[in-house]
Amino acid sequence: MSIAKSSALATGTRSIRSFLAAHPLLSYALRRFGLYVVELWGAITVAFFFFRLIPGDPIQTFIQTLQLNYVYNQQASAEVIARYREEFGLDGNIVTQYLHYLHQVLIRQDLGPSLLNYPTPVQDVIMRALPWTVGLLGISAVLAWFLGLLAGAVAGWRRGKFGADLVTNLAIALSHVPYYFLALILTFIFAYQLNWLPARSAYDARLEPTFSLEFIASLLRYGLLPSLSIVVIGVFSWLLSTRMLMVPVLGEDYLVYAQAKGLRPRRILTRYALRNCYLPQVTAFGISLGFIFNGNVLVEQLFNYPGLGATLVNAINILDFNTIMGVTNLAIFAVLTANLILDLILPLLDPRVKYWR
Repeated sequence: MSIAKSSALATGTRSIRSFLAAHPLLSYALRRFGLYVVELWGAITVAFFFFRLIPGDPIQTFIQTLQLNYVYNQQASAEVIARYREEFGLDGNIVTQYLHYLHQVLIRQDLGPSLLNYPTPVQDVIMRALPWTVGLLGISAVLAWFLGLLAGAVAGWRRGKFGADLVTNLAIALSHVPYYFLALILTFIFAYQLNWLPARSAYDARLEPTFSLEFIASLLRYGLLPSLSIVVIGVFSWLLSTRMLMVPVLGEDYLVYAQAKGLRPRRILTRYALRNCYLPQVTAFGISLGFIFNGNVLVEQLFNYPGLGATLVNAINILDFNTIMGVTNLAIFAVLTANLILDLILPLLDPRVKYWR
């Protein structure tokens, strides 16, 4: 019986291997998804233990804040503290807290209450802030990548020309300037000196968030300065990296052959030269998505923008572990998922990328 089971198992294993060998795309996708799950679990685990090792007691701080407005006797305060510690998953040692957190997130699909807006659930706090971050930082990051890719391709294609060299030197000088420093300069010029644009908030406080033209216009006006600080620096950074990839390609034989065939320079640039440059940039863009959540926190703080960056900073100030983990896990999930999607579509974009076997 045991030999028969072993033989059936070996036969099943060989059939699975044969099936996967005959379907390389499926094999590639399954392996990448398995690695994605392991990376997701590992990153969340590291983040959990890192934040829980921060010294301080968030519940005690929360109770002290409540005592500024309410009067508790010693017994009532102890009962409240015990209930809060259980509700926020802070009972027991750190391993017990970790297992409780995994059960709460994976089984119950609940991130727990938020200390920032108790008893509002963390997922509600995140969903209120997420559209602002995606609307401002997400769109700005995509726009910076697209413009930087085009500008870098043109700068590399027209290398040696005065305009291309001027833009390249300007990019070298400004690409490493921090977002928040440019934001301060733009705020000083356009908000305080010229008084053209507002310096803080996401929209006019006199308006209600609706889909009216007045509110959308206010939204765009208030978001112009923070988005400019992200787009300008981002464009210069992507310009330099794209130009660096473009220049070595220009000496390839297939481009000389395309020129000899009489193809237009614009067609050679977009269909041949740029096609071999944007693939590394697509991968780099996926990696850079993490900065949407953490690299521009100071920009949101500077402009008092109600996004995830400002929410994360406020949560760290009071050791709101549930909110901290919620925002951090969302960033981890977004970055790893974006890279998974890029890994899956790269073989479709470039035949030179082979599937795993």
